[in-house]
Amino acid sequence: MTVDAHVHVWDPATRDHSWLCEQPEPLRRGFGAEELSLLAAASGVSAVVLVQVLDDLAETRQFLSLAASGALVAGPAAVVGWVDLEAPEVAETLAALRDGPGGGHLAGIRHLVESAPDGFLSRPGVQRGLKAVRDAGLVYDLLVHHRQLAEATEALAGLEGLRIVLDHCGKPGIASGMLDPWRADISRLARNELVTCKISGLVTEAGARWSAAQIRPYIGHVLERFGPERCMIASDWPVCTVRASYPEVITLAGELLEGLARPEREAVLDANARRVYGLAGDPEQGGRHA
Repeated sequence: MTVDAHVHVWDPATRDHSWLCEQPEPLRRGFGAEELSLLAAASGVSAVVLVQVLDDLAETRQFLSLAASGALVAGPAAVVGWVDLEAPEVAETLAALRDGPGGGHLAGIRHLVESAPDGFLSRPGVQRGLKAVRDAGLVYDLLVHHRQLAEATEALAGLEGLRIVLDHCGKPGIASGMLDPWRADISRLARNELVTCKISGLVTEAGARWSAAQIRPYIGHVLERFGPERCMIASDWPVCTVRASYPEVITLAGELLEGLARPEREAVLDANARRVYGLAGDPEQGGRHA
């Protein structure tokens, strides 16, 4: 069994996705639930985490309804949505999402920090918002570029009890072969035992001529520092399709985990994501996102 812990859907015809104008041409179309469901089933993926694309509450509500509909995948689905972390009423907004259609599928919140001004996570309003996310029992997905890792680690250090998932291994500079200071920054972040790392998005960072050998040192480092009990795999579909197909990404993940013992491998492929995002099938969570 495999959980894909990071997927997206979007439709430029029904919502403003002007950001796509700056993306490669293959991404400038709609990617929907039906296409994802077929790909997931063919690759043995039994559950997914649908992650926000826009800073838009309406999108989050749509994603929650979509997860509840069962259209995304044959098994359970969770949603990492968006709220305005600096809004005074952020706690009330989270509660309203939880009480609305599909609200039981809300597992986490994300902001596009990689595109935010320096110091965003340290703003007093953002810190209050992150505490509201923590108090609501939700995960915070951390999306940063490798140059932002040290700043993010410092900004999040005082938020005791906040469960954090680092997206895409912190987007290391794989195409240029850059390992440092990324390795040191990852090591510091990993000291926080409430941080889990998504092994995802690496073919995108590696460039058009990516190879398993090129990516292996980066996965090796996060597995060493976080341990297999705090890592999970994800496709980052459809962004990954600029470099590789969905089956290629899922197959690559399995290939790069071949050195792990079977229980460790199963944890990275399935159990960790179920535990962290409260997906059905994890006994600790009671199958919240059925």
